[in-house]
Amino acid sequence: MQKTSQQYDEVIAECQKLFVQKTKDYGTAWRILRLPSLTDQIFIKAQRIRGLQENEVQKVDEGQHAEFIGIINYSIMALIQIDRGVVETPDLGADEAIELYEEKVALTKKLMEAKNHDYGEAWREMRVSSLTDLILQKLLRVKEIENNKGKTLVSEGIDANYQDMLNYAVFALIHLNEDK
Repeated sequence: MQKTSQQYDEVIAECQKLFVQKTKDYGTAWRILRLPSLTDQIFIKAQRIRGLQENEVQKVDEGQHAEFIGIINYSIMALIQIDRGVVETPDLGADEAIELYEEKVALTKKLMEAKNHDYGEAWREMRVSSLTDLILQKLLRVKEIENNKGKTLVSEGIDANYQDMLNYAVFALIHLNEDK
């Protein structure tokens, strides 16, 4: 578990670095995005990853690695939006956005550690393609919950699904980094 914790932090550091750089370039324009828009952005990235995994020819020079980073960052944005709500104009400074980013990562990592304890790090035996499929499944679940205006009968809420997608994407990046 110690190795997983360290690898998790390394992946998140890379993702956060990009988040910080994009925040410097664009500010927090993402604050205007509604949850279905963020869900769709993650869906596009997951579909592209699946296409890269299945197709022999790649016409855009960005691989799975960059797309998984996008899934992580968009999932964190969605978790922030759930708490803060959608705004008409960006309302966060860079420092506050980074603080919220770190807060969501800490909560999601804690969830990962609890699940890892219970599941015995089963993800280490999974293929990256399976993690991609699980992300797509979670996205379809989130879309259904969104279409039902957030109501569920027995299922976990949208936030738990975003956390799972974030963690699956981190696991995928750990696998990809190990394969280098």
